[in-house]
Amino acid sequence: MKKILLSLGAALLLAAGAQAQTSWGLKAGVNLGKYSNPSDLAKDYQKMNPSFYITGFADLPVANNFSIQPGVSLQGKGNKLSYDGNNLDGTSTTNVMALEIPVNAVYYIPTGYSGSVFLGAGPYVGYSLSGKTKTKGNLGDLGTEGEYDIDFTGDDKHQKPLDFGLNFMAGYKLSNGFLINAGYGLGLTNLSPSDNSNSNYSNRVLSFGVGFQF
Repeated sequence: MKKILLSLGAALLLAAGAQAQTSWGLKAGVNLGKYSNPSDLAKDYQKMNPSFYITGFADLPVANNFSIQPGVSLQGKGNKLSYDGNNLDGTSTTNVMALEIPVNAVYYIPTGYSGSVFLGAGPYVGYSLSGKTKTKGNLGDLGTEGEYDIDFTGDDKHQKPLDFGLNFMAGYKLSNGFLINAGYGLGLTNLSPSDNSNSNYSNRVLSFGVGFQF
């Protein structure tokens, strides 16, 4: 699956590069991730888990002020629980690194010589490359202090590796190509390896970053 995603991303970027008007860009920044549908206990202690992202993309104009942006992205995701009550005092942090292929439709709103506001949305498909959960402090019956790697394969996997969802983004592009952007990733895939509907959860990621388009 990782090779398929890389091949698909390369094909999209090469196809975009064949267009004369195509420009290229690189974005990087901070991700603030969490999982949807936390348990009643976890809901009171859930926090955003900080990580990072790096995205390379091609901007392919298809109409006036409208472009399609395929890309390849390395995304840090996960979840954090910080317990302080109910005889609990500790944290449980899950960090996952995923390879993603986003394809966004982007509309530019010129603001004069200084640049353009841009708004975008589109689907993404991703595959988890690695992950780790680390627990610290007194977690009672919730687990012991330590860390373990997340298994994405086999019958005893901890989490499904394949993810699909929607991206939403907004930002400002200066006339020199410098980008300021914010985004939101809405995961639509149930990542739980169990079919039990009570354990369903998906990625939710808020992001902020800068970049350059040339």
